Amino acid sequence: MGKTFKTIDEAVIRFAGDSGDGMQLTGGRFTETTAIVGNDLSTLPDFPAEIRAPAGSLAGVSAFQLKFSSKDIHTPGDKPDVLVAMNPAALKVHQKELIPGGTMIINTDAFSKKNLNLAGYETNPIEDGSLDDYFTVIPIEMNKMVTAACDGMDLSGKLVLRTKNFFALGVLFYMYDRPMEATEAWLKKKFAGKDAIIEANTASMHAGYNYGDTTEIFTTRYKVEKASLPPGTYRNINGNLATSLGLLAASKKANLDLFLGSYPITPASDILHTLSSWKHFGVKTFQAEDEIAGVASSIGASYAGNLAVTTTSGPGIALKGEALGLAIMTELPLVVVNVQRGGPSTGLPTKTEQSDLNQALYGRNGEAPMPVIAAATPGDCFFAAYEACKAALKHMTPVMLLTDGYLANGSEPWNIPNLDELESIDIKFADEPNADGDFLPYLRDEKTLARPWAIPGTAKLEHRVGGIETAENTGHVSYDPDNHHRMVLLRQEKVNRIQNDIPSTEIFGDGNGDLLILSWGGTYGACRSASETLQEDGLKVSHVHLRWISPLPKDLGEILINFKHILVPEINLGQLIRLIRSEYLVDAKGLNLVKGRPIGAATIVEKVKETLG
Repeated sequence: MGKTFKTIDEAVIRFAGDSGDGMQLTGGRFTETTAIVGNDLSTLPDFPAEIRAPAGSLAGVSAFQLKFSSKDIHTPGDKPDVLVAMNPAALKVHQKELIPGGTMIINTDAFSKKNLNLAGYETNPIEDGSLDDYFTVIPIEMNKMVTAACDGMDLSGKLVLRTKNFFALGVLFYMYDRPMEATEAWLKKKFAGKDAIIEANTASMHAGYNYGDTTEIFTTRYKVEKASLPPGTYRNINGNLATSLGLLAASKKANLDLFLGSYPITPASDILHTLSSWKHFGVKTFQAEDEIAGVASSIGASYAGNLAVTTTSGPGIALKGEALGLAIMTELPLVVVNVQRGGPSTGLPTKTEQSDLNQALYGRNGEAPMPVIAAATPGDCFFAAYEACKAALKHMTPVMLLTDGYLANGSEPWNIPNLDELESIDIKFADEPNADGDFLPYLRDEKTLARPWAIPGTAKLEHRVGGIETAENTGHVSYDPDNHHRMVLLRQEKVNRIQNDIPSTEIFGDGNGDLLILSWGGTYGACRSASETLQEDGLKVSHVHLRWISPLPKDLGEILINFKHILVPEINLGQLIRLIRSEYLVDAKGLNLVKGRPIGAATIVEKVKETLG
């Protein structure tokens, strides 16, 4: 049977099914194999917002999208080339996003009358011709296929059917010429001691691969060559793991114990889970009963001389606000990791948004300035976490690190850094009086305005810090209005001086032109991809991505005035754009979509072309 290979630069695939169908696991296995092959890649897991949505319902659909390429890529793709739909609900939710002429691989055994009704279909879309004009449809009786593949094994029928995700995985391995050895090894490790489960999943995966090889439906296979990546040792990494590693690396460079006080909250919980397993690195974790206890424990740990961290999401930040004000006025180093999620309140725990910038900048009582840094990619979460720790320790201030659900759960190849090559973090605890035999806890460093860090119990360094305004230098309780004014200005100026540590802003493209795309956080990839496309089309469009948002880079204002138009894409209703307009008095425009999903590069390209006419 004649099969042809077609070499392509990139591909986007999406697995979709019930939350119990193993779509995240399947996507993860394809991702790991693709990383081993050497492609550049980017992933987008998409979880149901409802924890226990009824099986077969639209609300219960789980999906995993992966883009892999022989070139450098920045996003998991706007629309998939291939959709694997394990049931009618998955088809209904994701059909509209498949590219015209794309391929659908459908588990026809799930298209029962009951499941069709749950998905809102009046007729079977596989049979009524509604898909014929737009897509290549490959119907496969997956339930029957895995039942045959597992015939004679000592497993219940229910467990046999749960292997159908590995059948689908095998089909995709065949389509894109991926090896199966890594997945076979993973199965043996994952299910060690459960030989029947290993055998069944392996058999189903091979059955899927062989189905692709033997059926006449798959006349073309696709090959994506290795990407040309900078030399180094790579691993596939998601944002939460990268954040955890960044915090650990900072503690080692600073020679401080790492303490995490946290309440488990989606999508930040994995940071707590990861760090709790690293006790052999000297990490101390405290799983608190609530958000307030989590941050309060971290403030105490910081006071005692630890690199202290608290992790949460937007609803947790709302609860931590009072304690964060305390950390700001006591001027203790603290890293607050906010893995942003959809809102308001607790309604969309698994959907991504850039929803908390206003909260990060202004969400505390009184004048309580806090530095804010945002990660750009899953791998960049490592470096953003490291930088947040460095700033907190150098300037003696809490720092908020913003990631989001897209970065936290998405993954990419990550060039593992050499710990010795990371910027140094030099810590010097106060060890002697600093003012004629006395110790003044708020006597500041002339350059950074940081106050000294004295460990409680150190001889001759008795001092007072607390929740009432302190007198300049001495730290004594003060109700003097002029002193309060000076302290407010000092705390703000201390944040401002972080500008001295922010490198010159990089501009992707020319330093002047018709339009500048300005981004922050997880929109980086889409904005960079859109900029590349627009520049290839001959348009004078450049891209600037902000890492620090408080304080903003010193040179940003000079950059902005060199462009006729400024476009700020955000997954909110315009939180950064308000800051940019107020700080620089420029007529920036927004591209604002709040759908619980990342903004697509194509959407940005369309908006830019509309703006430029």
